[in-house]
Amino acid sequence: MTTLTPAELDRQYNARAAIPGHPEILARWAARSARARQERHCETDYYYGATPAETLDFFPARQAGAPLLVFIHGGWWRSLDKRDFSFLAPPFVDAGASVALINYSLAPQARIEDIVRQALRACAWCWRNARSLGADPERIHVAGHSAGGHLAAMMLAADWPAWAPDLPPQLLRGGLAVSGVFDLEPVSRTPFLKQDLRLGRTAARRASPVRYLPPRSVPLHTAVGAEESAEFHRQTRLIREAWPQCAAGHLTLDGHNHLTVLEELGAPSSPLHRSALRMMGLP
Repeated sequence: MTTLTPAELDRQYNARAAIPGHPEILARWAARSARARQERHCETDYYYGATPAETLDFFPARQAGAPLLVFIHGGWWRSLDKRDFSFLAPPFVDAGASVALINYSLAPQARIEDIVRQALRACAWCWRNARSLGADPERIHVAGHSAGGHLAAMMLAADWPAWAPDLPPQLLRGGLAVSGVFDLEPVSRTPFLKQDLRLGRTAARRASPVRYLPPRSVPLHTAVGAEESAEFHRQTRLIREAWPQCAAGHLTLDGHNHLTVLEELGAPSSPLHRSALRMMGLP
């Protein structure tokens, strides 16, 4: 258990507060994403579950049988939307992949355990519908940023046949967590998040990927910005130590903070983008 004081936890985990230009970065994402949806073939708002929040947007590859990247956004489980991240899709489509960007219910209306279940439903929906969407159900990968990195890791820890008997044991072939959080105990004590997350110690343990042993050694790739707080670096070390059988490549990206590191995922010249393509078996 980390011994940081409440004030120190806020400094470590309130990433936006540490980035003076964060409103401009988020506005840039929104503008680039709007252009992506205007200029590219994008099929919006497939329902993967029963609630209004359980939707995903799909950017199809140009050829059938392509690998599929399922992206899960961050925002501390309480903010942002899949539409803010459409900008990530075009470089992957250009490289030969399809991309699904999922939404989920946000805190405080939803608890983290509810959000995990929604992400499970989204991945299961993608597998069941992959062929009709032109994707290969045997080449589905998951990626997430920040809280989405947590959810991506939870997807790799899933026992899929126990979730639904029609699902294969290895529904996902690989995962990428960018600036993820994997031990939620310190998050549950972080003052700026406590009211919205309502995360007690037992629930934090139950929703922490480090508490699970994935049933299969699905590769987990990780990345973090060099300018991120010590806690985000520690969180990444934790999951790699907890899951040595899954630990694949890791990147620390110089000159990048908690937000700008994600832009590297959608930059074709970036080692992070190239690592994601290699994970999916693309050149």
